[in-house]
Amino acid sequence: MAVINLPSAALLGALADRLGPRGLTRDPVEMAPWLTDWRGRYHGRAAALVSPASTDEVRAVVSLCAAQGVAIVPQGGNTSMVGGATPGADGDAILLSLRRMDRIRSVSPDDDILVAEAGAILAHVHEAAAAAGRRFPLTLGAKGSATVGGLVSTNAGGTQVLRFGPMRALVAGLEAVLPDGSLYQGLSALRKDNRGYDLKQLLIGAEGTLGVVTAASLRLFPAVGARAVAWCGIATPGRALALLRFLEARIGQAVESLELVPRVALDLVLAHVPGTRPPLAAPAAWNVLVEAADADLEGALGAALEAGLVDDAALAASEAQAAAFWRLRDSISEAERHAGPALKHDISVPVAAMPAFVEEAAAALEARHPGARVIAFGHLGDGNVHFNVQPPPGPGAAAWLEQRGEAVSGFVYDLVTAQGGSISAEHGIGQMKVAALARTAPAPHLEAQRRIKRALDPAGIMNPGKLLPLT
Repeated sequence: MAVINLPSAALLGALADRLGPRGLTRDPVEMAPWLTDWRGRYHGRAAALVSPASTDEVRAVVSLCAAQGVAIVPQGGNTSMVGGATPGADGDAILLSLRRMDRIRSVSPDDDILVAEAGAILAHVHEAAAAAGRRFPLTLGAKGSATVGGLVSTNAGGTQVLRFGPMRALVAGLEAVLPDGSLYQGLSALRKDNRGYDLKQLLIGAEGTLGVVTAASLRLFPAVGARAVAWCGIATPGRALALLRFLEARIGQAVESLELVPRVALDLVLAHVPGTRPPLAAPAAWNVLVEAADADLEGALGAALEAGLVDDAALAASEAQAAAFWRLRDSISEAERHAGPALKHDISVPVAAMPAFVEEAAAALEARHPGARVIAFGHLGDGNVHFNVQPPPGPGAAAWLEQRGEAVSGFVYDLVTAQGGSISAEHGIGQMKVAALARTAPAPHLEAQRRIKRALDPAGIMNPGKLLPLT
């Protein structure tokens, strides 16, 4: 196993000289916000926070650290849900922030390509694409803080995966600094390139363990002429999948999003998020939020009502109402936080199996742990839901989570694995799920990934402790 070394005074001095006063700090106050993960679950330390302003400066940092065997933890917007960008507690690592590298380098409507640096914020990518009459379709709740490098490194998903796929499908090329300080130059975004292994795809989803992504060529799409958004009340998750297939038969790929929301999640939002209101006259056991582009969603939903797939529906009459519908969906996590701590599971199973899984797994868990409550919501159309478990109400909630949390999560992951699913659909493994991955993933899967890691990062300096159980 590789040995990670402490940063020497000489290394810190060399980094300071190369990066200048804006590029390195050891001030505890300046570093503090970046040493805790977004959920407040992991708290780390670092020998220094470096903030390079260019790819050459990233190369310098990695080369200097590699020469001394010093660990590097890359970080973008620090929005990881699994502690993937938080350094360990030992304080031996250099925390490498990409936030200063935030330029949109180019936009080519003819190529339908936008090149953005790793620190560019997703919302700014949206704006740059729109200014060119194009669209970058990936979106998520943290779009105002999530960065391109982090989205690439976690293979982020979001609410438009149903039509456009995750980041793997939206990245045409990458620029990255490899663990030895060499530069992978793959931004050319060729539509056809059969020169062997696709290093780009290895780096996507690698969570910074194989190198530092410094820029990406992102695929653009024509801007939407008009969008239609509707909130539907349905009886069961099975009806949600049937509705999706019905709509696809009527309006095809115009269906971009289909989000499943149980009544319990909607009730939490209405109770805890100011300014929200019920979308339907009468509450439904399950709800579906549908978005379609440039299509007759109203006519298709009318036919779905006649077919008995939908019990009630409200079509947004304006952009403001469409935004209000989406706010109900996007505020579920916020409402859950108001309601107290919970165990969060970002899981996927085959799409056809998801409706039954949502109901049967919830019933099995609640029977096994009386008083617990499952809130399962999200991207049913692509087989991914957030399967969250609230402890029994009362003052003992924190103790219940401490005592039973590992067993509860293990039970969920066993059910997922039995369905041929994944314990991480879109949030990654980070440090939170390393042990769970080691227990549930097939041995050949893990060994192949370990060999890739050892081949590209033999010193083990890139984001140690994340993603892979190395022993």
